[in-house]
Formats: sequence, structure tokens, C-alpha cells
Amino acid sequence: QLVESGGGLVQPGGSLRLSCAASGFTFEDFSIGWFRQAPGKGREGVSCINFRGDSAFYADPVKGRFTISRDNVKKMVYLQMNSLKPEDTAVYYCATCTVVDGIWPGDRWGQGTQVTVSS
Repeated sequence: QLVESGGGLVQPGGSLRLSCAASGFTFEDFSIGWFRQAPGKGREGVSCINFRGDSAFYADPVKGRFTISRDNVKKMVYLQMNSLKPEDTAVYYCATCTVVDGIWPGDRWGQGTQVTVSS
């Protein structure tokens, strides 16, 4: 099970930190990532971090603004989002992931947390 938290309303240029709590599977064996879906748009891979936490991949729209991290002891994954833009508005999901010419989800998903960037 994956449970996201930390979403909310923030002004453009602001920051948010999303958290994802894992349970019920061997967390440290999996790469975990963040995906998002804006209204009327398809799902987009945002970032994926490997099982050790020493390698991360970011989609171009968020490079330099978002940082993914994980704590295998606490079974947590985080997404620090800085310099937020209105186009970052979406429901954000954490999920198992792979990186092959892009970020692809596995079969474990959270329920999502809403991020709204608006003045």
C-alpha cells in the first residue's frame, strides 16, 4: 500500500513537500516514483528514485525544481517541489516505477494528493 500526503494550495513560486508512506511489501526492493495527472490530460511521470536512493531521474518540466528522496528505514518517499508553476497543478500519485526512455509506473499506486498552484 502507498499513501500520499502533503498536497494543497500554493501560490506560484512557492514550495510543497509531498510524502508517500509504504507498507505491505518489501519497500527497499523497489524503485518508487511520482506521477501526476492534470485535468483533461494524461498521466505524466515526474520522477523516479532507485531502490538504494542513490540515483534519480526527473522529467524535463521539473528538472532543477523538484527533488525526490527516500528513507528505507521509515519506508517513505518524498518529493520536494520548489518554484511551483500553475502548470504543476495536478493530482500527484506515488507508485513503483521503472525508467526506460521515460518514467513508467509499476502496479502499486497510491490514492493521490491534489496540488493546486494558483494566486
